[in-house]
Amino acid sequence: MSGQTTALRVSEIRYEAAGVSSYILRRADGAALPCAAPGSHIDLHLPNGLIRSYSISNADSSAGAYRLTVAHKPDGAGGSMYLREAVRVGDTLMAAEPRNRFPLVENAALSVFIAGGIGITPFIPMMAALDSARRRWRLHYCAKARDSAPLCADVERFGAAGFGEIIWHLTGEAGGRRMDLGAAMENVLPGTHVYCCGPGGMLKNFLAAASAHGLPPDQVHVEYFANEAEALTEGGFTVVLHRSGKELLVKPGETILDAVEAAGVEVPQSCLEGLCGSCETRVIEGVPEHRDMVLSERDRQAGKTMMICCSGTKSQRLVLDL
Repeated sequence: MSGQTTALRVSEIRYEAAGVSSYILRRADGAALPCAAPGSHIDLHLPNGLIRSYSISNADSSAGAYRLTVAHKPDGAGGSMYLREAVRVGDTLMAAEPRNRFPLVENAALSVFIAGGIGITPFIPMMAALDSARRRWRLHYCAKARDSAPLCADVERFGAAGFGEIIWHLTGEAGGRRMDLGAAMENVLPGTHVYCCGPGGMLKNFLAAASAHGLPPDQVHVEYFANEAEALTEGGFTVVLHRSGKELLVKPGETILDAVEAAGVEVPQSCLEGLCGSCETRVIEGVPEHRDMVLSERDRQAGKTMMICCSGTKSQRLVLDL
């Protein structure tokens, strides 16, 4: 693992909803934190060795703190439960600088946000930015009930500003029903950008509905919590590290990242699932086989970069800019 990290102190922990908490982080040395663009996330380097990415959920990151709102999942990958069980106010956590793989198009005629539960987190700063710019937005918020929907107070405050519309889809309340994603895609006017963040099934259905209604790919935006595709570990091919002058045989059971690190070459990394984009690497020669959830379809077809933590190759030889 490489990349610069900064010590952040937990100044406050807040209850947000059943099983959801917010962690307010400030620089341990008292210096100002860099302002984060809407849609940004940071990678926490937890003391138990895990590295996990969390969206910055506060409306104004220039206020000197980042808020990370986390759903604590007993069956998750371990990061959220570590935060709940081991982290307390006053503790220090190491974090990388904010990165943004889910940017807001701030000049869109209309921005439509579709959030599934904890998927609301990246949309809070987006709604705040659009309110400040006096631009129109619409939020579809999907949850079982309002008391299980995180950050409701923020959502309702932004809705009251007069530039946004909030549509609740509460399946656990009387008369509630699941959101009809197809209906939400009907009659989308030119210049509208549509965003979705939530469980894998919701994202899959969202992309299918967007495609069926002919929405241009550059106006459709998704952020994933997990990668349902398995990393490619068949091995049996050669990787040439152009800058390092090394030629490696990727063995069965290894990812490209495993082989590169075993050769003593450091590559920035975080999620190891093709979600965060940390290990994105330029491809000089060869045909990648993509398994990430970061690159657009256009970027995949171009084959100019790849996430080496999970992706493989369709060619027997791959030359990387490492």
